[in-house]
Amino acid sequence: MQPLVWFLDLDDTLHDASHAMFRAIDARMTDYVQHHLQLDRGDADHLRRTYWRRYGATLLGLIRHHGIDPDHFLRHTHDFDVAALLRAERGLEQLGRRLAGRKVLLSNAPSDYAARVLRGIGLHRHIRDRYAVESMRVHGQYRPKPALSMLRAMLVREKLAGRSPRARAVLVDDNAANLKAARAAGFATVLVTRHADGAPRRLAGGSYVMGRIRSVKQLPALAARLRAGRR
Repeated sequence: MQPLVWFLDLDDTLHDASHAMFRAIDARMTDYVQHHLQLDRGDADHLRRTYWRRYGATLLGLIRHHGIDPDHFLRHTHDFDVAALLRAERGLEQLGRRLAGRKVLLSNAPSDYAARVLRGIGLHRHIRDRYAVESMRVHGQYRPKPALSMLRAMLVREKLAGRSPRARAVLVDDNAANLKAARAAGFATVLVTRHADGAPRRLAGGSYVMGRIRSVKQLPALAARLRAGRR
């Protein structure tokens, strides 16, 4: 059976960002849009949500339609005390030891924020290879998840593409759209169906999901059938 390379999402996969983190980020994004585009609060929030739904990331809409500086936007919107809002399962550091195979972060979050979260949940020593949103570019253009072009390029970059890849790539994510694109690109796919606090998610995903887990702690038990290509 092939060895596995685990591509791990961050928010609502390794920790419960919906508990408090997303509210902090969304508020700062609305602040940014309000200030830089000179909109009132309601219009700024509406535009933020519109770009998120249309492009999968507010950042892409602001780059495409308003020419904002992405680095400035990411610094401003993620400049808060991560540790104070962090909520995650206990024992994730043990997962880093128990889960065989290389572990890679693949997150639409910015790199500095991702590093602070990984340190907070004890996985910073186990996930050393990291692709944050700044790395998700194709031909110089931002292409975060679920961009198929970026996911295919990622497999090529990691030498995991082709008929006989040296290992099998697995994307572990809470977002069904990301997993659908990843499956089309050639990844095996695992959907995380619950937040860290146990609250269920509504989306169960489709046939493109090869495994469903309620906690990333269940990944070691799932590994054998993913290596064999079984659902």
